[in-house]
Amino acid sequence: MGLVELLAGLPKGLIIFLISATPVIEVRGAVPIALLYFKLPVFPTLMLCVLGSLLPVFPLLLFLKYATDWLRKITVFDRFFDWLFTRTRSKSKIIQDFELVGLTLFVAIPFPGTGVWTGTIAAYLLGLPWIPTFICAAIGTVIASSIMWLVSVGAMNFF
Repeated sequence: MGLVELLAGLPKGLIIFLISATPVIEVRGAVPIALLYFKLPVFPTLMLCVLGSLLPVFPLLLFLKYATDWLRKITVFDRFFDWLFTRTRSKSKIIQDFELVGLTLFVAIPFPGTGVWTGTIAAYLLGLPWIPTFICAAIGTVIASSIMWLVSVGAMNFF
């Protein structure tokens, strides 16, 4: 059974929740899919997307150190984490300069390479505290979801 068949049997809201929690896609993909493809109502869509997007924050903060320390013993993972952390640091200048406000803005801008996953990894690398990181991720995700809602509404009216 492939991924498409597996997802086809799930409720649309759960699919959107899971897409929102997926790295790279997050709310940038989930909101338009929910509104334009599944035709879900706006408020439940935004709630599902925000909650799904926030799902990985605490597990990332909790397990990132342990997982990376353990996996770095394997050469291929060591190279991957070097690449990932270097890339994250290079994209997180706004977070370094403005810390928590920068983290909120970084998560809020729905561009490739930004979002909750990268923002949380950057917060971990910069040693930002957990609870404020979660709050900033939540505010940023609400903003990003709202931006994607407005873009989706614009797309609906355009086409």
